[in-house]
Amino acid sequence: MRQMKGKTKETNKQKKERKREFLENKKNVFKIVLPTAAAIFLLIVVYVYVKTRPKQMMEY
Repeated sequence: MRQMKGKTKETNKQKKERKREFLENKKNVFKIVLPTAAAIFLLIVVYVYVKTRPKQMMEY
């Protein structure tokens, strides 16, 4: 069977499904990506703080 040239027409059902998936992905950004990015940023800040703080000198 020959392939039709150009884009295939999207049905209403496919269009609604695509939009629903897009909204789910948008919600997942706030649930997964942002907390993960915040945790990584916090680890970097703590690491830099620990490495750059002045060393305490022991006095007798």
